[in-house]
Amino acid sequence: MGTPIRIGTLGAAGITPAALMEPAKENADVIVTAIAARDRLRAQRFADHHEIESVYDHYDDVIADDSLDVIYNPLPISHHLEYTVKALRAGKHVLCEKSFALNAREAEEMHEVAQETGLVLIEAFHYRYHPIFHRALEIVESGALGKLEHIDARFVVGTPNAENIRMHYETGGGATMDMGCYPISWLRHITKSEPKVVSAEAKIGNPDVDLRLEIDYELEDGLTARTVGSMCDSGFAADMEVRGSNGRMLVVNPLVPQHGNKIELTVGTESSEEEFTRRPTYAFQLDAFVDAVHNGTQLPTDSADAVRQMRVIDSAYLAAGMKTR
Repeated sequence: MGTPIRIGTLGAAGITPAALMEPAKENADVIVTAIAARDRLRAQRFADHHEIESVYDHYDDVIADDSLDVIYNPLPISHHLEYTVKALRAGKHVLCEKSFALNAREAEEMHEVAQETGLVLIEAFHYRYHPIFHRALEIVESGALGKLEHIDARFVVGTPNAENIRMHYETGGGATMDMGCYPISWLRHITKSEPKVVSAEAKIGNPDVDLRLEIDYELEDGLTARTVGSMCDSGFAADMEVRGSNGRMLVVNPLVPQHGNKIELTVGTESSEEEFTRRPTYAFQLDAFVDAVHNGTQLPTDSADAVRQMRVIDSAYLAAGMKTR
């Protein structure tokens, strides 16, 4: 494709090596060339380890670097709006970590700027680009399950310590913003529709921070659903069960299928099981992002989709008697 896309990353977040650095190493069309962090020394150490050529003192300096094409924004959710908009205004495409924004109003502002500038802006729901989810969509669209009746989806993990960024309202904390957003997105994308939140029940940790949120939904044609996002359960679970009049599909670990995955399918009396590539979800996502930058390909987790996603999250918090972020 010619000259590689040059990416600058904001901060040295824990997700960055897996979400950006490792995929970039196997993608000849991408090079990560700049970084800034709140702690200059931390940024320098990250740069030395990952062979990033430019280290800046401030996020704004990365955004102002005219040699860059793309900004990766893995900052706290409370910082997504400010720095994503700054990057777009500076002529940079943006790969923004989820959750996309604190609330739908912020997401709408980010989307509007992306539309004005004509630049690529996506929410980093990496699962959506992996073959396991493509196959799950294919099964549903084939009609093999019959009329869809109920969907259960969950992402649960153990409790972070009290100082973890997920535990603070001001930075966009909460299980739904970090974990529960995934099953909400799975539900929206597997049905290709926007669920109506009927009720929600939260377990609260720090003030206004959900440790767990269960959400019940209604969709078209009598379809119901429930999602669970939790950071207070023991162990790890990430799966989605889709039940229809003719059968059942269980999608195991669409979140990080690189660590093991499968789809179990039962239609009538016939059962089958499929496993899929363990090439990381993040690698597929970066491939798709590069294609969008080069060719203008529309991606399923673009900023318009992110607005719809945040509207569901806002509704869930309100249904649980909580404040939106």
